[in-house]
Amino acid sequence: MRNYNLGFISNENIYNHVRETVMRYSANIDLKAFNKNIIDPIKLTFDAKVYGRTMEEVVASECIRQMDKSNNNHIGYFHQNLFRYAGNGWIVPTEGFDVVNEQQHIFVEMKNKHNTMNAAASQKTYMKMQNKIVRDSHATCMLVEAIATRSQNRTWIVSVDGEQFNNDHIRRVSMDKFYEIVFGDPQAFAKLCKALPDILDDVIENMDHENNQNTVFAELASLSPDIMKSLYLLAFRHYDGFDNF
Repeated sequence: MRNYNLGFISNENIYNHVRETVMRYSANIDLKAFNKNIIDPIKLTFDAKVYGRTMEEVVASECIRQMDKSNNNHIGYFHQNLFRYAGNGWIVPTEGFDVVNEQQHIFVEMKNKHNTMNAAASQKTYMKMQNKIVRDSHATCMLVEAIATRSQNRTWIVSVDGEQFNNDHIRRVSMDKFYEIVFGDPQAFAKLCKALPDILDDVIENMDHENNQNTVFAELASLSPDIMKSLYLLAFRHYDGFDNF
């Protein structure tokens, strides 16, 4: 195993954590999953014609988009569960807050992007944190965002019914600043991002991908050799006029 030179986590632990995340990554899709929310063949036709792509290319892109929905959750797993390896009292509970350090009275909710939560979800999360600091006067609660609008560790201000609420013990923290809090290294997150391509290369090189399957094209071909026709039959086969489409 090569040396990733991270310092705050061992080569073996970061390799295994990346591998666990890759194992969760969706690489299997069939026609049932592809059409779960009913594919719009008219939009796919526009996409093909306007962008000068074949229907095969458009369907392949749609397959990736469909799988990407669940893969976003797996990136959340990657961010959250890395802190299982932090030591010094840091844990990833099975319920409640996403990351916790009882010794330091730090309680974290973690989000992938700064715009992940709508107003209602933000208010609910803020009230959860308010409740925590009421019950634990030493507590600091943090909303940690992997992709924040800027590098930050500041008071989180939330508006509820037009009224603004803020408390210095409820923080909005970017991932780089949270890594600094946990690992004591202001460059820790940047080091991970720099090393990640190499770690992924090593993980993927040592994995068996024979079980990855995309049966969408084969199943579409069973409806008709013409992929465009198959897509229309998939959505409109019970509509008038499509029996001879």
